[in-house]
Amino acid sequence: MNARVEKALNDQVQKECASSQLYLAMASWAETNGLNGSAIFFYSQSDEERVHMLKLIHFINERGGKAMIPSIDKPASEHESLENVFETLLEHEIGVTESINNLVDICLEEKDYTTHNFIQWYVSEQLEEEAQARTILDKIKLIGKDKGGMYLLDRDLENSQIKTRYNSTGSGK
Repeated sequence: MNARVEKALNDQVQKECASSQLYLAMASWAETNGLNGSAIFFYSQSDEERVHMLKLIHFINERGGKAMIPSIDKPASEHESLENVFETLLEHEIGVTESINNLVDICLEEKDYTTHNFIQWYVSEQLEEEAQARTILDKIKLIGKDKGGMYLLDRDLENSQIKTRYNSTGSGK
């Protein structure tokens, strides 16, 4: 495996690991603040980011590189509001998208088309991640200070995760 590509992939492993931990901390914050639906959403996001990390680790190792398991900084455990949490999530996902795009550039510069092809899944995934974060943040801004609206949003987040889990097992429609 090309050394520059391997380093960039390992940097992405670190970012996916940090994402998983960030969302885990957000889940814990939400859960301890009575936002159980939001907590379920963030626990699910944390799991998803860990899967992204594992995909990268396996790919690096299968291509003859050596995946490095990173240490990460402790994520913030306190937040001002759910709006603040989703603003942080969106900013974080935008940064991850930039990192993925940089990885694409490196693959093309190094003419590593196999890795470029592999990374395209992450490019598509990031479009979904950013769109989802923007949509939820837009809803939170529409709700404003309305506690009833916040309750309904939290319930909707919980239901969307249950439905996603149900559908991903092949049991749902």
